[in-house]
Amino acid sequence: MALIITDECINCDVCEPECPNGAISQGEEIYQINPSLCTECVGHYNEPQCIEVCPVDCITLNPAIVESKEQLQAKYMGLVSEKSIS
Repeated sequence: MALIITDECINCDVCEPECPNGAISQGEEIYQINPSLCTECVGHYNEPQCIEVCPVDCITLNPAIVESKEQLQAKYMGLVSEKSIS
């Protein structure tokens, strides 16, 4: 699954720089996660770094986007290959 930031977000700015894929950005009111870039840090870390640093625990699994570890790994590989082409 991709991750989602709930409305409990306090806009503390600590999650955005921790995302190795650049999936987190400031939305209209709170930070948001781009599900096409979110790999739950698969390929980079053992645990999602945004969840690790969030002081209010407002980042959870997005039930609307179900992905296996294999799918997340494939997404990571696609993102890495896109970066190497650029």
